[in-house]
Amino acid sequence: MMVQKIILWRYVMNTVKNSILKNFIWRFAERCGAQLVTFIVSIVLARILAPEDYGTIALVTVFTTILQVFVDSGLGTALIQKKDADDLDFSSVFFFNFTVCLILYLGMFIVAPFIAEFYNDASLTPVVRVISLTIVISGVKGIQQAYVSRHMLFKRFFFSTVGGTIFSAFLGIALAYAGFGVWALVAQQLSNTAIDTLILWLTVKWRPKRMFSWTRLKGLLKFGWKLLVSALLDTCYNNLRNLIIGKMYSSSDLAYYNQGDKFPKVIVTNINTSIDSVLLPTMSSAQDDRERVKNMTRRAIKTSTYVMAPLMMGMAFCAEPIVHLVLTDKWLPCVPYLRIFCITYMFWPVHTANLNAINAMGRSDWFLKLEIIKKAMGMTILLSTMWFGVMAMAYSLLVSNVLSQIINSWPNRKLLNYSYLDQVKDFAPGILLAVFMGVCVYFIGYIPLPTILTLVIQIIAGAAIYIVLSAILKLEEFEYLTGMIKSFLKR
Repeated sequence: MMVQKIILWRYVMNTVKNSILKNFIWRFAERCGAQLVTFIVSIVLARILAPEDYGTIALVTVFTTILQVFVDSGLGTALIQKKDADDLDFSSVFFFNFTVCLILYLGMFIVAPFIAEFYNDASLTPVVRVISLTIVISGVKGIQQAYVSRHMLFKRFFFSTVGGTIFSAFLGIALAYAGFGVWALVAQQLSNTAIDTLILWLTVKWRPKRMFSWTRLKGLLKFGWKLLVSALLDTCYNNLRNLIIGKMYSSSDLAYYNQGDKFPKVIVTNINTSIDSVLLPTMSSAQDDRERVKNMTRRAIKTSTYVMAPLMMGMAFCAEPIVHLVLTDKWLPCVPYLRIFCITYMFWPVHTANLNAINAMGRSDWFLKLEIIKKAMGMTILLSTMWFGVMAMAYSLLVSNVLSQIINSWPNRKLLNYSYLDQVKDFAPGILLAVFMGVCVYFIGYIPLPTILTLVIQIIAGAAIYIVLSAILKLEEFEYLTGMIKSFLKR
């Protein structure tokens, strides 16, 4: 009987692992596919359009990004976390969210002239009004996304996201070549959201039913409102720098700042979003088993940081030739920002894993408390540095990020018996190895060869150094990943 139980347990665990791996691959493929197209398009558009056009769209999208938080209202996460969520829950959230989105759009339509007046740019009014339509469209898509995540149907995400990205890419480039300037970027964003939503609506069977329950909605809001406030604080805080730069400095400064942010963010978003979307539902299903959630959190931190560190360090040390080749010399002022953001984003997996663990354990109250503490600290640092230039603001974000990482880990010392010191011990080997690799790659850049050839050698050498040393040192993360790859290839 004992043998049978062990066999059954192993079967269940293998099934779970296979499911997680399969869904992670689909999610990662979706993010990679979309971001690859977006990356290529951004290169083409950056070569056609002026930095000022990017500065304008970066400023405008701050407002839509903040409003996007209300689209979810924390209810999407609440639906994923709730064990017995049914059609009544999903339908109630759908109608509530869509109504909120319509109200938000009306508000943006009205305040658009005031935004334009504040920034002394009348052209912002129509841009704000048109791009804010993404909020209404997202009101339809949001619950579909929650349904897909809850049921781990990440194959649907792949087709919707990639389809929307490809369509918007062709449209944006065509309009840019036709001389539409900033409107090419507006059309790209709006069409991306619209096509993404349409494909998801057609491929996901779930539809809202003619039912609504305030009782169910209140129950979900009880969990979700804390996440809403947390996300709102986080989004406002993260975008405040753009608002300040747009007001205190030039649109070109804002464009360089955002372009430096864009390169590392492409990589981080791909990996982090893939892990995040698979990890939360998986952790939530095991929320009654503290040790299992701890092991998942630890694995996520170790593995994702091990993957992220060499990518970020490699990009930081090769920033100048990358920008020179990809964006042309007119974008070289973004190089210092790119390097700072590479270091900043390198630690994002630690943030994500800790916060997912807190959510999975149903402690959204802690989530909110942490956000208040972090944002108060970050605002203090930002307000102290914004007078000293855009570069000082970038460094302030790095400092805030490191401190926030420590704060995020604090609840898990009690919830999971997994302290920050334990986490540092887990992710430090990968980061130290990545720094060594980066230094080696940097000195290769002094070889007197054509820029593109030097960059190719740097990439190959960096990958070889990291992999070979990982094998020699027998890093646990390296052996874990190679084992997963071998297992996947054998199927």
